[in-house]
Amino acid sequence: MLSPIHLLSRRTCLRSIATAIDQPRFPVFLQQQSLSTPFSSSLVYSKALKFPRPTSTRLISCSFSRLYTTSVNDLAKMSSLTPYQRKHKVTVIGSGNWGTAIAKIVAENTASNPAIFEKDVQMWVFEENVEVPKTSPHYNPSSPLCQGPQKLTEIINKTHENVKYLPGINLPTNLHANPSLEDSVKDSTILVFNLPHQFIIKTCEQIKGKILPYARGISCIKGVDVREDGISLFSETIGKILGIYCGALSGANIASEVAQEKWSESSIAYDPPHLDSKAPSPNRSPSSSTVDVVHFTHKDVSGQLSRVKLQALPSEYPPIDHAVLKTLFHRPYFHISVVSDVAGVSLGGALKNVVAIAAGWVEGMGWGDNAKAAVMRVGLLEMVKFGEMFFGATINTRTFTEESAGVADLITSCSGGRNFRCAKLSIERKQPIGKVEETELNGQKLQGTLTAIEVNKFLKNQGVEEEYPLLTAVYKILEGTMSVEDIPSYIER
Repeated sequence: MLSPIHLLSRRTCLRSIATAIDQPRFPVFLQQQSLSTPFSSSLVYSKALKFPRPTSTRLISCSFSRLYTTSVNDLAKMSSLTPYQRKHKVTVIGSGNWGTAIAKIVAENTASNPAIFEKDVQMWVFEENVEVPKTSPHYNPSSPLCQGPQKLTEIINKTHENVKYLPGINLPTNLHANPSLEDSVKDSTILVFNLPHQFIIKTCEQIKGKILPYARGISCIKGVDVREDGISLFSETIGKILGIYCGALSGANIASEVAQEKWSESSIAYDPPHLDSKAPSPNRSPSSSTVDVVHFTHKDVSGQLSRVKLQALPSEYPPIDHAVLKTLFHRPYFHISVVSDVAGVSLGGALKNVVAIAAGWVEGMGWGDNAKAAVMRVGLLEMVKFGEMFFGATINTRTFTEESAGVADLITSCSGGRNFRCAKLSIERKQPIGKVEETELNGQKLQGTLTAIEVNKFLKNQGVEEEYPLLTAVYKILEGTMSVEDIPSYIER
């Protein structure tokens, strides 16, 4: 006889389901996952253990528009895999405004999920001497910390504020600024990369061979890696250098707004190799492998077998799957959607910066919202076309229209992002955009200008430059061979 299962309306996420199984209670790890997992945190366990274990009954739960199902037998298997003996240590590599904002989110979540993560989060900071500004609430003229320039890491660790790159934002006390790159990544199983893309290769080379061989990464870097032999995503570049798998995070996220906990969305793309854990994403299948997998192959974003031989995550750790990543990054003010389209999420985050520069120029010219909308329309079409042409084997073009990393990020970037603002100011001040960058970004760099140059180089090598009129126009204007006034006629062709 089967125990009763109480179902709510199809339009309502199921908050509790009662089943009778002759198994011990599920571990705390599963009970704490709430929205982050396919199973509700309010699972009800039947006391009627006299019922035989059902073999066909299904537990059903709803997470927004996604529906996940799993059998009771599978849940019984999952309970045998937990609790896990080890927890994930997380390191954020990079401490600019976006890096610090992401580190804040991650540290908040590691503190509230002690069954999965170590509480303390390391944030690698490129050391520099800065002064605590007099406008800071931490400024005290009699404090040694305010006696001239001090090390940025010391200021962050003592005041819990990144006074240079994210001023006015209180950081969690379990977030630790570390000036040593090697020390910050030591023993970390999850590495979050968030630094200007022109520094990523050098940074990865520094930690090559010094990280756990089974670590996994998430790249928050918006750009593409162009080389003579082709173009690749930074998630792939990171993976190849370090010998790990790396996903991507991107979305309509202005760092200051996220740090102020204004509601926003973002997308994580993570498509781990099969058998990366005993619970492959996205459905957290509890089926365990009968083979002792140490190294295995997987496909890259081009659909080809990757040259990187990955080492499987030991079973002592919670599986790094969609649910765990959502637990790590999702906040009440920062909603996360997890998908498998690494190419789509990465390209959306890279190419939208180039489109945003064009939108900023149009805004600076005073041409109005209609003109800016036209630029965004053409830009979105070229983003989709680029993805289909060069990553067609794995890309899902719906990512550009349905995920925050696509059209939502494009809208935000063309309305208030740094690339848009600096391009607009360059027209209004009649200055090169590089000059505006120096005066407005407090030492940080525009990604759109670098991406425009790198993408154009790649398109030229492929002989398809003229098929991307907007991306090409931005490059030509940056190089001084074309005028902003020529944009309407150029993209009309």
